[in-house]
Amino acid sequence: MFKKAEHSQVTISELMLPSHSNFSGKIHGGYILNLMDQIAFACASKHSRHYCVTASVNKVNFLNPIEVGEIVTLKASVNYTGRSSMVVGVRVESENIQRGSVKHCNSSYFTMVAIGEDRKPTKVPGLILEDKESIRRFVRSIKRQEQSLKRSDQFKKSEFKIEEYLHLLENHNLKIELD
Repeated sequence: MFKKAEHSQVTISELMLPSHSNFSGKIHGGYILNLMDQIAFACASKHSRHYCVTASVNKVNFLNPIEVGEIVTLKASVNYTGRSSMVVGVRVESENIQRGSVKHCNSSYFTMVAIGEDRKPTKVPGLILEDKESIRRFVRSIKRQEQSLKRSDQFKKSEFKIEEYLHLLENHNLKIELD
């Protein structure tokens, strides 16, 4: 079975309240992450028709602060499907109501896994790629996975050779005291 990404896309908007703010008066990043996780769950569950869990979150950069009183809109779409996993792209924008200005605040990628009634990962529908942009997103997800695996393998404790990396530490704020 295969599905179009548009059939599982989810968009939510929420007014940012003072209760969502941190000590500096900006919206707390943890609150935004919580909303992102919720929308990724909704999108993945809608695509797979199963309960889904978050397996990983790839790189969260807070690009612009969100102010109290702004409307935050989160958009989620399935970018990649594996056997039981999906990569859900989440975009966060905030709108200043008085000015009508919109700013991009964050984009991130959530790897979600569909869970069957037996509480084990279960097969998800594949993705129908309809245009150049959907192909780009799918390929980008594959490349991101490859890079992540390469990083993990490269820095395994049993495989790490300190002498190969000491030169990288030369201009950093550190002091090495090896026994």
